[in-house]
Amino acid sequence: MGTQEPLSGVDAAWLRMDEPTNLMTITAVLVLEDPMDVATLKELLRERFLGFTRFRQRVRDPDGSPYWELDPHFDLDRHVHRSALPGEAGRTELKARVSELMSDPLDREKPLWEMQLIEDYRRGSVVIARLHHCIADGMALLQVLLSLTDEYFDPSRFPDTDKQPHLLPGAVRGAIKTVQGTVATGRRLLTESARSLINPSHALRRVKQGLSFGAALSKFLSLSDDPNTLLKGELGVAQRATWSEPLDLARIKRIGHVVDAKVNDVLLGAVAGALRSYFETRDELGDTETVRALIPVNLRPPEQAFQLGNRFGLVFLNLPVGLDNRLERVLTVKQQMDEIKASAEAVAALSVLEGLGYVPLSVEERAVRHFSNKASAVMTNVPGPQEPLHLEGRRIQHIMPWVPRAGHVGLGVSIFSYDGEVRLGIACDAGLIPDPEPIVEGFMQEFDRLADDLLPSVDEGSSSTSSASAAGE
Repeated sequence: MGTQEPLSGVDAAWLRMDEPTNLMTITAVLVLEDPMDVATLKELLRERFLGFTRFRQRVRDPDGSPYWELDPHFDLDRHVHRSALPGEAGRTELKARVSELMSDPLDREKPLWEMQLIEDYRRGSVVIARLHHCIADGMALLQVLLSLTDEYFDPSRFPDTDKQPHLLPGAVRGAIKTVQGTVATGRRLLTESARSLINPSHALRRVKQGLSFGAALSKFLSLSDDPNTLLKGELGVAQRATWSEPLDLARIKRIGHVVDAKVNDVLLGAVAGALRSYFETRDELGDTETVRALIPVNLRPPEQAFQLGNRFGLVFLNLPVGLDNRLERVLTVKQQMDEIKASAEAVAALSVLEGLGYVPLSVEERAVRHFSNKASAVMTNVPGPQEPLHLEGRRIQHIMPWVPRAGHVGLGVSIFSYDGEVRLGIACDAGLIPDPEPIVEGFMQEFDRLADDLLPSVDEGSSSTSSASAAGE
């Protein structure tokens, strides 16, 4: 059977969240300035991608305790496919292709990833990558992406995960895990007690941390459901995907500097304004004050950047769509994010996710639906490298990832920065939001109006979009 490796609780939880209406697949598009053929892509993946053992492993789950094992039939040709777009083979056709793929589940008989190469796209090529969330979170997959590029490739970073111990039967593993947990807890309590006797201030600090975690966990578990809006309803299988023109990252930072806010605060404030506009133009704003979003928070230490798996928590953010002043929307988001950063909410959420990976599937399904009812969207902001990257000498013009959702959540918003530019991506249920373009357009308009309001007049001639980049869309 070969080497086997159990999934962590968090990774198992994401594996089991898959539903036909909400697949736990991370999708990303890389637009290359020059053409690439499929043979070149496969050779690059052999050299720079398959060194991560995880991408040669499949998931087995014979007894409710899923584990990784090397795929005895692994064949790169089963994961990398050459494709072509119909018609004019432009942005519209690419959007349609990405939308179709978002509705297509990955084959669980193989390692849970695939890539599609569109060799001819606007004088260049496009790589569409799809990877299951149980493999890694967005930050870890960003590091994998970087490892593919000419600038960042370093074979010494490949983790040696082939030397995991042989997996024992599920019941035995569970018993051993319980014993190990009890021993670890006892050791930790003894250590904490000794440190507290020597240093009473340590005891006080630990009590405060415990109270903070308890309060955060209580808040996470006791939130009310998010009110019904256009973003809520019965989900279907069909998905819609789109992305924005690029924004100038330097201008976003200047806006943030003026109001003492982070880039993330400015962008989420603009998203709130875009959703407000979307509701207003459909006469659906009414007395809606907020739309609650789930925000992933990276909890991965820098030294673990190249380790796969999931190491992030989730926090709830109330997007102030009811405020009619765009500056107030940004400042309200900033205030909430400052409070969240000072709390233990993300850690509490991670502990819940870890636990869900070990409970019966029926319990996890009920829990996921319970928590997903508390939000109407998932939103993520991943900062990418700020210098141009290349694949085998071909410049990557832009990168756009899309965040998966879970349970009843029908809208995913992804923000990604690369080479001085920022793009917003939308992935949504086609029944709830048949055309997400108005949300993207509203986001761009919100940013331009923020710039008009806040930046000096000398900066007004600078467009939010880069004409050179837009030409490569």
